[in-house]
Amino acid sequence: MSAAGSLLVAAPFAAVLSLTVALRPRGTDAIAPLRLAVVRAAVVTGAFAVLAVELLGALRLLTLPAFAVAWLIFLTVAAGAAVWRRRRDGASGDPAAAARAGLARLAGRWRTAGRGERLLAGTVGGLVLVELLIALLAEPNNFDSQTYHLPKVEHWVAQRGLEFWPTAIHRQVTIPPGAEYLLLHLRLFTGGDALHNLVQWAAGVGCLLAAARIAAQLGGGRRAQLLTAFVLATTPMVALQATSTQTDLVCAAWVACVATLAVDGLRRRAGAGTLLLLGAATGLTAVTKTSGLIGVGPLLLLWGIGQLRLAYRGDPGRAGGGVPGRPVLVGVGAAGGAGAVEGGGHPAATTGAPRGGVAGTRAGPSRAAGVARTAAGSLLVLLVALTVVGPFLARVQAEFGHPLGPPRLRESIPMERHDPAAVLVNALRIGHTALDTPLAPVRAGTAEAIMEGARAIGVDPQDRAITFGREVFPVPAWYPDEDRVAFPLAGALALVGAVLALARPARVAPGAAGALRAYAVVVVAAVLLHTAMIKWQPWGNRLLLYALILAAPLAGLWLDALFRRRLAPGRRSVAAGLAATVLATSALAGVLALSYGFPRRLVGAGSVFTTSEWDARFLRRPQWADEFRVAADAVRASGARRIGLVQQNDNWEYPWWLLLRDADGRPPELVALESVLPDRPPAAPASTDAIVCTGSRAACVKLVPTGWALTWRGYVGYALPPT
Repeated sequence: MSAAGSLLVAAPFAAVLSLTVALRPRGTDAIAPLRLAVVRAAVVTGAFAVLAVELLGALRLLTLPAFAVAWLIFLTVAAGAAVWRRRRDGASGDPAAAARAGLARLAGRWRTAGRGERLLAGTVGGLVLVELLIALLAEPNNFDSQTYHLPKVEHWVAQRGLEFWPTAIHRQVTIPPGAEYLLLHLRLFTGGDALHNLVQWAAGVGCLLAAARIAAQLGGGRRAQLLTAFVLATTPMVALQATSTQTDLVCAAWVACVATLAVDGLRRRAGAGTLLLLGAATGLTAVTKTSGLIGVGPLLLLWGIGQLRLAYRGDPGRAGGGVPGRPVLVGVGAAGGAGAVEGGGHPAATTGAPRGGVAGTRAGPSRAAGVARTAAGSLLVLLVALTVVGPFLARVQAEFGHPLGPPRLRESIPMERHDPAAVLVNALRIGHTALDTPLAPVRAGTAEAIMEGARAIGVDPQDRAITFGREVFPVPAWYPDEDRVAFPLAGALALVGAVLALARPARVAPGAAGALRAYAVVVVAAVLLHTAMIKWQPWGNRLLLYALILAAPLAGLWLDALFRRRLAPGRRSVAAGLAATVLATSALAGVLALSYGFPRRLVGAGSVFTTSEWDARFLRRPQWADEFRVAADAVRASGARRIGLVQQNDNWEYPWWLLLRDADGRPPELVALESVLPDRPPAAPASTDAIVCTGSRAACVKLVPTGWALTWRGYVGYALPPT
């Protein structure tokens, strides 16, 4: 990576830092204002990154100079906004002094924290730092990334635009590309994939911050927020994905941003800035992973109901401002709020508003105006979301005649049956896989009970209408593999938290019972919608990650309430001791996931410290490593420039982009000899200088021109014309 590339890599981080300063909330009643500023900065930066790719791609300017200019302009604007904000607030112009003051506040909070809080914070911080180390040392080796995530990026770089291309792997063009848009920036800055894992790592940090803030918004104090972050950070799925080039954590992070902004809408009217942020976060979710919208939809509905309720009650305050007398959460009285801390205190105790009411309620025309304003704001949110995701949907619509892609995509993942019995069976299978444990008798017994129950109500447990592809239920999901690892501990804690939040919210969060119950309804609704809309699949736990992020605050809040009761004079709680044991086990699970997880681990076979770069890329399929290299060496030795690809929908394409590029990094000219895009025919085999094949030898033989020499090695083959 060049010196210029190093500076450009720092631009996104500098932009987020500057925007965090510029977008810090002005009101004194904001909950966890620093985390809110980080969420705002992340959404703005993410929206810029996506829209920059769309604009420059339309101009066929997906090049390093164009991206460098775009980021320098954006960073200049962000830095200028930060300087203006600090001057407006009368802050000192010395950034070093501001940094020292921030560190002093952090040290003060550490000194006032209890032993348990320090242990929670230290564990979370340690896991995040180890994940960062692995993310920097490990090469991208996720299976889907080899097939379509990273080849997308390489195709864009090669053609300098976003137009679709002939391909046998439809997921390269039909699956939403939001996460890959972010990778494209790093690819152009560095010339390679050395920093690609940092996108998911940053998304994981964002999930922790947003989830902890949601816990604060729902009345949780510092311990509840730390417990929320702890439950998430120690979940093996989160720890493993934070070091990969998958896309699930990126999607979950955008959903979490929507969630924390939506919960703010229960206590204050939304201004134009909040509406733009909500719309941008919704659009970022849609352009990253469509399944994330299952969680965003109920969250926006919650936000809309909260805004309408404030309008109906004639809320007198300005949108986004801190107005004395306003209740912290709609329908929640002032009593019982958590103590104020940055990090999350709840200023409810100082409001003085009557329970369930708003000081100075106005009626009449103001209500009608408030309702109209809410409707207009909702429309603005949708318009902004469409601005972010619209260009991609337009390309898919033009290519396939449907914004959701070809029939094979629309029918493979979404449920094709929606009768109650089928939905129930699908939900039970998804729950079984999500809560899987290493206890084989338990796994086998519960799976058999689910299948027998399904047959009893007339549903085939392997029905293709509710099961992805040719997969067969059940599958073991307890092993720490980033694609399918279960989350029984975090899932169980979240389930208990959801039940208590619905049944007895006042015991969990006395100062925010109404908001807690409403939020729990949204989380439960999202999970139910997911099971009614998404087929069971062996790697379905990845698709549920956004729901786990949303549910984590419920776990943190009830655990805090449990420990709070235990610490009361004369109280001893078996449940609290059991919960502490579960948390200790969860910490062990997180550590083991990073130490021995697959396909990136600290120790043992395949360790990031002892495995060579090339072998690390093939840990999923080590037998293919030499096959790809031998074939690529032969093709390069032939002097071929235009190279034909023969592959099927789940084959690895990315190794060819690495092996066949020029010494100066110029990408090879790879053309597909098969295409599933009806209007984009494949290249003629005779027009190529060489052919490389993966998967099916028979498919390769059919396309090799007469007289060419075909060499086959297990999974990989290559064909060269006669010399």
